[in-house]
Amino acid sequence: MINLGVKILMENFSNAERAEVLTQALPYIKRYVGKVVVIKYGGNAMINESLKKQVMEDIVLLWLIGVKVVLVHGGGPEINDLMNKLGKKAEFVDGLRVTDKETVDIVEMVLAGKVNKSLVNLLQVQGANVMGVSGIDGKLIEARFKNEKLGYVGEITKINIEPVEGILEYGYIPVISTVACDKKGNTYNINGDTAAAFIAGALKAERLIMMTDIAGVLRDKDDPSTLIPELTVTEAQSLKEEGIIAGGMIPKVDCCVEAINKGVENVTIMDGRIPHSILMELLTAEGAGTMVTGDKK
Repeated sequence: MINLGVKILMENFSNAERAEVLTQALPYIKRYVGKVVVIKYGGNAMINESLKKQVMEDIVLLWLIGVKVVLVHGGGPEINDLMNKLGKKAEFVDGLRVTDKETVDIVEMVLAGKVNKSLVNLLQVQGANVMGVSGIDGKLIEARFKNEKLGYVGEITKINIEPVEGILEYGYIPVISTVACDKKGNTYNINGDTAAAFIAGALKAERLIMMTDIAGVLRDKDDPSTLIPELTVTEAQSLKEEGIIAGGMIPKVDCCVEAINKGVENVTIMDGRIPHSILMELLTAEGAGTMVTGDKK
């Protein structure tokens, strides 16, 4: 039997093989038509322009077959680039960017401006109807100061999901940059994984896909062959206690658990640098990365 995950990466195959690939994808297409899938995209997965184009193609294909795709993005490398050009040094505490007033202006400029509109443009070139918004628009993401030492890094207090639902209702793909506001008019830098988890939860999304730069949760962080394909919330907590889930993977897994607790069916952490990994995750039996689910009942 032809493996869709392999065939979709092949440049040349016959019409009969194409037909078989599509036939095998049909059960998965049926599962997701009309359902909300939130994709968190950012970091190193955004650097390679060729790979970025393939990610956009995957998203447009899902949209064309009737999946309600919501794209939530970061843009850390682009923020770093602009800060370097301005002679401003990036500083991080526990993986979060220390964000003074000047830095939050840079974050807003890069995320809500350059990165958001470039992604919107790429999707539109592929033929999709797209609407780019920031967390400030319609008070989509409201926040407060998370920690004085971090400056304008926000802790989410409320998601006003109606603007996103409206965009989806009109048949558009919402592309959301992760900046937020408060009632006093302050702007906040929001961790992209956290924002995606809260947005997916508010939408009661069928799936949340978190694209990163590693294969998923590994039993041995230096050995990709030790990938754990599926975890329950309880199993994830046990692996944290054992030290297997450690370092930068802890906040990512915590975001997965947050999303599931808010009503998302399941969450997948996967390597966004692999071509067409989104399609392999959603439209094949094998999937990609590590899927985190609720505890079995």
